[in-house]
Amino acid sequence: MRGCESRAAPLASPARARNRRARGNAVAAMVLGLAALCADGGCRSRPTGSAPPPEVTVARPDVRNVTDYITFTGNTAATDSVKLVARVEGYLEKLHFADGARVNKGDTLFTIQQEPYLAQLAQARAQLAAQRASLWHAQTEFKRYSGLLKEDAATQTEVDHWRYEREAAEAGVHGAEAQVSIAELNLSYTIVKAPFDGRLGRHLVDPGNVVGAMGQQTTLAEIDRVDPLYVYFTIDERDLLRISQRKRVSANRPISQRPIPISFGVMNEEGFPRSGQLDFASLTVESTTGTLQLRATVPNHDLGLLPGLFVRIRVPTVERPGALVVPGDAVSFDQQGEYVLIVNGHNVVERRGVKTGTQVGDALVIEEGLKPDDWVIVEGLLQAIPGREVNPHQETGPVVRPVKSAPATG
Repeated sequence: MRGCESRAAPLASPARARNRRARGNAVAAMVLGLAALCADGGCRSRPTGSAPPPEVTVARPDVRNVTDYITFTGNTAATDSVKLVARVEGYLEKLHFADGARVNKGDTLFTIQQEPYLAQLAQARAQLAAQRASLWHAQTEFKRYSGLLKEDAATQTEVDHWRYEREAAEAGVHGAEAQVSIAELNLSYTIVKAPFDGRLGRHLVDPGNVVGAMGQQTTLAEIDRVDPLYVYFTIDERDLLRISQRKRVSANRPISQRPIPISFGVMNEEGFPRSGQLDFASLTVESTTGTLQLRATVPNHDLGLLPGLFVRIRVPTVERPGALVVPGDAVSFDQQGEYVLIVNGHNVVERRGVKTGTQVGDALVIEEGLKPDDWVIVEGLLQAIPGREVNPHQETGPVVRPVKSAPATG
């Protein structure tokens, strides 16, 4: 039919067929060549999109001698505290100090009216002079009558009488001397002096008031010895035994004879920059709290500390040589506990469970789970995944920096 005509596809020419076969042979030869190269180790296959292993920094644990510590809280107290009381009656005449001043032993602090006690001293001395005159007269008469007795010019009764007068006069002299001493002592009480080096509080009585009235004790001021200071704190019996065993001393020796140092710091100080020595432990354990009271003596040469301050105290217990220490950032924590990441001999990351102990500055002591020759990852922890390969670089500097001010806390 004319409306529908079919045309056959033209036949391929012999030249095109030959070109097609040539290209197929070239591709086959290329594939065989690549296969041969891969078989000889000339190429390595890598998954598409794979990245090189992440870089991490590793270091061996630091080996050092570490001392374990126990930390407490306590308060400072004055080593001596005295209330200055008027010991004689009279008007308070004068103050010789400023409130809160630092004074030395023997400094005059108060003066009480002295005139009555000066008069009493003069009277006592006059009585002493009279008694000495009586003694001289009695001795002279006794000597005279003793001589007359030998010449039968006096009786024995007269000699005995003057012996009595002589001995009574001797007793009167001793009594008068005692009265002079009492008058001098009362006069000395009118001047109130500092009993030791310390710091005074405010005066409690103003000049012009009568102090030391009969039957009353008038407190004039208070003085504290603040160099050195005491530090009081409490400790349970178990921790006390740990401290005592540090030096392996007999429990029969008082704690003041045991060289147990302490360190402490106040609220605005970092760590424990100050030092002292433990010198007292209470005799019994408090039955209600199960604790013992301890006391340490600490220097306070600059008077920078005051009684009643809150302080943190650290007491050494056990010295541990050869402890393994790692940076605190290298220790992590999950549901299984504390762990560190290490790199094994095949550069593969491993999780190693550990038990930490004393803190040494910014580092931690590893008590269990780590060996001295382990390589611990100290940097790049976020890129390190257990079971994956990493590219480790050894730490060039010290893995744990030494700590000077606060070597350890417990």
